[in-house]
Amino acid sequence: MSFENLIGNEKIKKILETTVQNKNVLHSYMFVGEEGIGKNLFAKEFAKMILCNVQEKRPCGKCKSCMEFNGESHPDFMQIIPEDGKTIKIEQVRFMQEKTQEKPVTSSKKVYLISQADTMTREAANSLLKTLEEPPEYVVIILTTSNESKILTTIKSRCMKIHFEPIPEEQIINYLKQNGMSTDITKNMLKHCEGSIGKAIKINNLKDQYMQIEKIINTLEKQNITKIWREAEVLYSAKEDIIDLLNYMEIVIYNLIKTENKINYINTIHIIEQTKQRILANANYDMSIDNLLLKLWEEVN
Repeated sequence: MSFENLIGNEKIKKILETTVQNKNVLHSYMFVGEEGIGKNLFAKEFAKMILCNVQEKRPCGKCKSCMEFNGESHPDFMQIIPEDGKTIKIEQVRFMQEKTQEKPVTSSKKVYLISQADTMTREAANSLLKTLEEPPEYVVIILTTSNESKILTTIKSRCMKIHFEPIPEEQIINYLKQNGMSTDITKNMLKHCEGSIGKAIKINNLKDQYMQIEKIINTLEKQNITKIWREAEVLYSAKEDIIDLLNYMEIVIYNLIKTENKINYINTIHIIEQTKQRILANANYDMSIDNLLLKLWEEVN
């Protein structure tokens, strides 16, 4: 893996390469951008460059450091991820802090990657702050986040922020094609990707669900409410993914309003937003979906 094999964000590639070439690596960075846009891949490649033992054309891919990094056994690199899939706990940060006190083994630096840094508990974040304030000279810490607003201002102020741009739609299509995945996703699905390869893969895998959402919206004016309820199984059975599907429903409606001048659909966005709030407030799920479909049907008819 090298930057040339990563998609998009060419300016960031040049910034990071120049930083390493000029030996101007800072102690802390924050990579900010949509989920699935490649922040962790960029961070790992940046770490590999920093740790590489040669002076030119880093990473060389051949030195002891690069070989260990490729084998996921580098003693001077550590990645921290949410322990239970939800939060990064203070124990994880404290363990990292203990390791920062140990001198590098293979390289001249040590790199710590904290993925989904916005999931740190308050205690973990406050603990990390101490290391960011006075890091050992050989330590580099990289945080990645898709929700910068959840990170303490005091942490953000101590990091060099690098903002990742959405990947252009044509590059997403090319990626899907080159990796043997279907490319017959709709314009609405591409918009829902929000420039994220990760989201594009998820949408491609769940394409049938998104197609059913489009069908529900496109038949609101053609079918009676009983039939719509009966054919909306995708909403009733997708409790874990419902917010994502409702977000997609809004994209489909926006497109209808824009391309077909469906003025009678304007208030449906507010109805969907109210449904999201009810579901997040733990209202009865099936009743919330029943009510959503009924109100949408009444609004457009």
